[in-house]
Amino acid sequence: MSTEDRSQVIEDFLQKIRVIHRRGVDREALKEIVSLLEELAQRRELFNFTTFPAPVPGEGDTAFRYRLNDDGETPTLYMNSLLPGKSTLPHNHETWAVIVAIEGQEINYVWARTDDGSDPAFARLELEKEVVVQPGTSISFLGEDLHGIKVDGETPTLHFHLYGRPLESLNGRYGVNTEGKVLNYNASQMAPSIKAYA
Repeated sequence: MSTEDRSQVIEDFLQKIRVIHRRGVDREALKEIVSLLEELAQRRELFNFTTFPAPVPGEGDTAFRYRLNDDGETPTLYMNSLLPGKSTLPHNHETWAVIVAIEGQEINYVWARTDDGSDPAFARLELEKEVVVQPGTSISFLGEDLHGIKVDGETPTLHFHLYGRPLESLNGRYGVNTEGKVLNYNASQMAPSIKAYA
């Protein structure tokens, strides 16, 4: 399959997502989006490590994020590949988010805030659940939901991440470190995406 074929498949998929997005995304709508993205993840001839290589251990990067479309403020699709050992702080997304695995396992730690939010520099979190995202097990979030991840095992991940808006535009995302300090997530934690669209 060519790059043009992949671009068309992505565009056809995103057209369906935009219809749901325009209606407004709640937990029920997220289930629809998860189902559509799981279908896309079956297209292994288009989405694989040959096309979207994982970082090489020992060469510096532990994560690659490929951006698969550029539509301004509309839903944006990424392909993430993380090496074993990669983890993130608990963070929100400021928009809805769906993660669907093609290959590899990623532990998602889903957190709940237990403070009242009155101190913008501090948050108290409590672990709500753990979900191992892998082929057949996906996860979704609304904008203020909090999660952090860790990649265990021996193999890198290859996972779709779909967001209601481009990550690069989300300046209000926050992360929480182990002391409860609130950080601007994009400014302190996020590396640039790799452009992978025509």
